[in-house]
Amino acid sequence: MRKPITRIPGPASADGPSKPSRRVLLGAAAGAAGAGLVTACSGDGDGGGDGGGGSHSGHSGGGNAGPSAAPAGFVSPTGKEVAAAERARPGGGRVREVRLTAARATLDLGGPTVRTWAYGGELPGREVRVTAGDTLALTLANHLPEATTLHWHGLALRNDMDGVPALTQRAIAPGADFSYRFKVPHPGTYWFHPHSGTQQDRGLYAPLIVEDPREPLRYDEEWVVVLDDWVDGVDGSTPDGVLTELRAGMEHGGGGGMDHGGGGDGGGGHEGHGMATGPTGASGTTGPAKASGPSRMMMGARSDILGPDAGDVAHPHYLINGRTPRSPAVFRARPGDRVRLRLINAGGDTAFRVALGGHELTVTHTDGFPVRHRRTDALLIGMGERYDVLVTAKDGVFPLTAVAEGKKAAAQAVLRTGGGRPPAASVRPKELTGRVLLADRLTADDSVALPRRTPDRTIRIRLTGGMRKYDWAFDKKPYTPDQRHPVRAGERVRLVFTNGTAMWHPLHLHGHTFALAGAPGRPRKDTAVALPNGTLTVDFDADNPGLWMIHCHNVYHAEAGMMTALGYRTR
Repeated sequence: MRKPITRIPGPASADGPSKPSRRVLLGAAAGAAGAGLVTACSGDGDGGGDGGGGSHSGHSGGGNAGPSAAPAGFVSPTGKEVAAAERARPGGGRVREVRLTAARATLDLGGPTVRTWAYGGELPGREVRVTAGDTLALTLANHLPEATTLHWHGLALRNDMDGVPALTQRAIAPGADFSYRFKVPHPGTYWFHPHSGTQQDRGLYAPLIVEDPREPLRYDEEWVVVLDDWVDGVDGSTPDGVLTELRAGMEHGGGGGMDHGGGGDGGGGHEGHGMATGPTGASGTTGPAKASGPSRMMMGARSDILGPDAGDVAHPHYLINGRTPRSPAVFRARPGDRVRLRLINAGGDTAFRVALGGHELTVTHTDGFPVRHRRTDALLIGMGERYDVLVTAKDGVFPLTAVAEGKKAAAQAVLRTGGGRPPAASVRPKELTGRVLLADRLTADDSVALPRRTPDRTIRIRLTGGMRKYDWAFDKKPYTPDQRHPVRAGERVRLVFTNGTAMWHPLHLHGHTFALAGAPGRPRKDTAVALPNGTLTVDFDADNPGLWMIHCHNVYHAEAGMMTALGYRTR
């Protein structure tokens, strides 16, 4: 059995003013004000009941928690099929209650101090920890100047709690709150973040750890490690300003006219989640967002794995658990301790190559699902991906280094088990150039392997767009909330993503896990990398009715339009 887990608190911070970003906001306002973060447990939950699991109240205009109506013939997020699927999920007896506030904050990143947005004034937001089979009841109070939502990245949850504005719920208006309530069926390493504009590339993210009541791993300590690239509040920059600059480069010849991909057709203006225009709808104003601060456009971010364009944005800082390498987060253990690291890439535009100096990593999970244990020196982690690894801690002080792949910069934290001086911020462990593991080399554990079966339906999606026009999309069609790729409950569905661009894309499917059908070991994932000019093939069982997003987890590509939706047929 493992010992009690050591928690490492986030850096102290205080709320402060911040310039609001400018976004298109979809959906009507809903709800009421809330307070800080508190948690409690009770044993009389009902697992969310039959109807919509969320609720809200308030002083900002009323409304309801539901999305716009699903098109005829498709399951609605609040439909009877969704309620029936929730009732059929195991567990739900214990209720984990949480209150969370999203608000402006002033954060110390370990030297630089920035004004941004965060959960509870912390970066990352305080970890939420539940046990598989619990019901999570989390109320989000929105004290931001924009509408927002919460998406529970990687969870197979009820559709009306998935947090996509104008698709599964109405956005939570400023001064409102919303109560998310759903069963949590699967153990693993997950996280949550907004699905509204570029908000995720601020400080709005936090880990969600779902413990296994029959945990098979043996370890002494646990270290949750959140990787991020940071731009908000540095020299006047905001993520919205960065997106505006990227799109201006497309429209006005910026970036030297360099095209990072083919197949685009201009990416004309359109409204909805994913649009880089000024605020309309809830804010009541119009106009284009303005770029601010120095140029953040990056060219020439070359990677031997990801290709000639590893990223679009030159973030000024790269963080582990909210800290820069100059004042890193420190994790303390004893020599010989077996430590479980839960690695989460919360970045907006950066893949990280991660290694622990002087140590070998044993990979045990990817995206929350177990794999046959595999040893490696380093991992390459795309945005949205998670990996669990075990290490046996040596005696001394060691750098946990996360190199921003192709960007000539890195984040760093420290494992300390004994005396000695901390490593310099510039250190690069030799393990970074040793064996580097990607998900397609892993093998699903027998307990979670998706049985082989001929697909009932194959959906083919082509990734299109490029830097010249910044017209990232699927099949040259920028996202609109009415898009549907139809599936039926009970089908084995194959998704074939053909990347017609010269850039890599981390692709995420909401509400399901899939098997990497093109990999011999078929590991289970919810986020996987499509390499430049390559094909990514994944299989999943259509067992969670509703409307579900598929999108690139590069925040800026998604906002440009590289998103679409699956829809379950009602007949």
